Amino acid sequence: MKTALLIALLALASPFAQAGGNAEAGAQKAKPCTVCHGAGFDTPISADIPRLADQYEDYLARALTDYKSGARKNPVMDGQAAALSAQDIQDLAAYISGLPGKLKVIPLHRLVQ
Repeated sequence: MKTALLIALLALASPFAQAGGNAEAGAQKAKPCTVCHGAGFDTPISADIPRLADQYEDYLARALTDYKSGARKNPVMDGQAAALSAQDIQDLAAYISGLPGKLKVIPLHRLVQ
């Protein structure tokens, strides 16, 4: 009983406990992002801006959440992420992760067993 209650509480407390993002809504929300990351999120305007197309959805959501919270710092991304809701983040991650790309980042939790 205690285990089930603990699991339920942890699931509710998780910022990623939502059903997931809506890629179609994410496509609309992602339009301003293409200025720096490129139209397909695979052709950034400079080498210091990451390619995001085809990244793992949970990685993208975590990165945006961390920018929003201040846990991750970048002068441009801090401002961009500040106005995003949790659903906006999920929608953007769903859309961008579904785009074809050449680069993958493997989130640390996928490496650690």
